[in-house]
Order: sequence, then structure tokens, then C-alpha cells
Amino acid sequence: MYASIIFMCYIAANRYLKIVHPSGTHVLQSVRTAHIISMVTWVCLLAPSVTYSILFFITQKPLTFTPSRCWPLFSASISLFFKILHTICAIIFLLVFISLVFFYHGISRRVLQAQQRQLASSNAEKLVKSRRNMLVLVSIFCVCFVPYNLVRLPVTFLWTSCSAGPLLFYLEEVATMVSVFNICLDPLVYFFLCKSFWDQMSQRIVSVGTNI
Repeated sequence: MYASIIFMCYIAANRYLKIVHPSGTHVLQSVRTAHIISMVTWVCLLAPSVTYSILFFITQKPLTFTPSRCWPLFSASISLFFKILHTICAIIFLLVFISLVFFYHGISRRVLQAQQRQLASSNAEKLVKSRRNMLVLVSIFCVCFVPYNLVRLPVTFLWTSCSAGPLLFYLEEVATMVSVFNICLDPLVYFFLCKSFWDQMSQRIVSVGTNI
């Protein structure tokens, strides 16, 4: 989930550099830099996840009952690591959210300026569509990820202290379902908002229909 969130931020930053600062190719837009950033991102995300999993199984407490939730399985060290990990995730989400608002606000302003200069041209419709697409992307991000991150941090600290009630538990479950729904929305976003992808799909459908 957080890999998806972070890479959405990278995409927004790339669009911002291309539209707001279009003078030449920035070093951050090179293929080599993209590979390095991707590798560093995956390492930084996988390292704590693997560490957490290993520590969990090494320090897992023996149980004398069947728990309805995960927190009775946590040792003191895992409970602390769990809280730190989710706090870092919340900070990552907040930074990405602020960055997305900044990037897409800057892009939208630049597109609006171009739209006002080209009201009578054929490009005006494309610019309107571009702004609408950006609004859709930001809306999907907010709908899918904001509820989960608002609920998850309180759950993290209250579950391990046995203070979480059933309402918070169900809110967390619903927020998780909504966040996972992003996986279903991504293909639709690419299909409907990406013109080149749409054209390729149309050509393949026509090709398959001709062969049949």
C-alpha cells in the first residue's frame, strides 16, 4: 500500500517538473535516476517489513487461549516496533499527501493559465480534460487512503493497550476494504484517463475481432 502511495507521489513530481519546469530534462527525470529511486524505495520499505516479520516469529508469546485479535501475540519489543512502524507510515502518508496537493495545485494553475490563453483553440478541450483527470486522481487518493490512515494510527496505539472498542475495530476494517479498493480503481484509471493506453487497447480489440 505505501509503495503505491509513494510511487503516486513520484509520478506527480515527474508531471510537475515536466509542466511547471519544462526547460530541459531534469536529472531526476532520467531513467538511471528512476531506477535508483525505485530500488531505494523498495529496499527502505521491505527492510522494516522483513525485520518485523522475523522478530514477530522469534519473540511470539505462547498462548493459553484463542485470541480474536493479533495484539495478544505481541511481545513488548514487537509492540514497540509495531507502533514505530505505523507512526513512520503515517508520517510518510502525510508528507505524500502534502506533496500531492502542492504538485497538482501547481500543475493545475499552469494548465489553467494555458487554457485561458487558448480559449478559442482546439487545445482548450484537452487542457480541460487534463485538469479533470488530475482532480480524479487526487480524489481517488483521498477516498482510498485518507480514511485508512486516519483510523490506523489510533488503532495501532489503542489495540496494543487493550483500549480499542468494537466501533474502532469495524471502522478500521471498513477503511482497509476501501484502501484495497484502490487496486480495482487503478486499472480503470489507466484505461479511461490514459489516451495512449486506450488507443492500444482499441487497436488490439479491432485486431482480435478481425482475426476472428
